[in-house]
Parts: sequence; structure tokens; C-alpha cells
Amino acid sequence: MLYYFSYGISLGIAAGVSPGPVLALVISETLNHGLKAGMKVALALLITDIPIILLSLLAMFYFQKNNLILGILSVSGGVFLAFLARDNFRMSEFNRVNSKGNDSFRKGLIANLLNPAPYVFWLTIGTPILVRSYEGSMVDPVIFMLAFYVCLVGSKVLVAFLVNESRNFLKSGIYRWINYLLGLVLLLIAGKFVYDGYNYLFKGISA
Repeated sequence: MLYYFSYGISLGIAAGVSPGPVLALVISETLNHGLKAGMKVALALLITDIPIILLSLLAMFYFQKNNLILGILSVSGGVFLAFLARDNFRMSEFNRVNSKGNDSFRKGLIANLLNPAPYVFWLTIGTPILVRSYEGSMVDPVIFMLAFYVCLVGSKVLVAFLVNESRNFLKSGIYRWINYLLGLVLLLIAGKFVYDGYNYLFKGISA
């Protein structure tokens, strides 16, 4: 039990603080719409990962890896991230942050569903751990999942809290450049997604 508990903690924290589209979106939405918006993006992981885990478990029985699917997801994720980056470049004034409602939860859902990283993680790391832990005890996979998601979501919520605590001290010029920087980060990640998607698709077609 302790073995899979420590496994869940270490993997959850590592995945929670590692650079990626969801973390960038947590920071961006917190800056643009406040703490609740950033938390919504983080909590969206709890919804989107359910079908991802189920699909990964099914994939263990039917196929090992499908490069065409990963390629389509990666390219689609890159296009979506480019649209998110456009929103960051358009945000220009600090006093417009809370001018209207937002759909942060929906953005978090789409960003994670189109992100190939959780699919690759659960296909290659998460699902094998669940299968091995289930062989020992029915409690072990539950312990692993709880530890993993408490640390995964909790670390992103902590990032949102820290960003929100500092946002009131930001001047509009600094805020504008931070949004531009976040937009650039999202564009770079989008480019990486499209590049990876091309490689996945090339491998899938040539296989």
C-alpha cells in the first residue's frame, strides 16, 4: 500500500508542476479571471481523465499503440492551443480582467482531452501500474489513484493560488507582457504538438 501511495504522490506532483498546456492555462485563466477560474481548469482534470483511463484500460487489451490516433489528437490540440494563445495576445488592459464571465472549466476540459500527454501517460505508465497494483490488492489501485489526483490537482490549485495572490500587485503594463509571454508559451507548445502529431501520423501511415 505504501509503495503505490508513494508512487501516486511522486507522479502526481511531477505531472502537476511540469510545464504544459494545462498548467499554462491555469496561470492564464487565474490572471484573466481570478482564482476560481484557475481552480476550474485544474478540477477539469478529474472529469476528462475518467474516459482517458477507461480508454487506456481497453487499449491494454486491444492494441499497444495507435500512432494515427495520437497524431490526430496532437494536431487538434495544437490548433486549440493556438486559439487560446490568441486570447492572451488580445488581453491588453488589467481592468478588463473581470469585465465578464468566462468558460474556464470548458477550456480545461478541451485542453486536457486534446492533450496527448495524459493518453501517453495512462497508456505507458498509469495503466500498467493500475494493473500491477490490482494483482496485489483491490485497495492498492484506489490508494494510487487518490494520491495521484490529490497531488496532481492540488499542485495546480496551489499554482493558481500563488498567481492570484500576486495578481493585485501587477501593474497593467507588466500584466500585459505576462499575458503576451503566456500566449507565446502556448504557441510554442502548440507548435510542439503539431510537430509531434506529424511524426505520429507519419509513423502510423508508414507502419
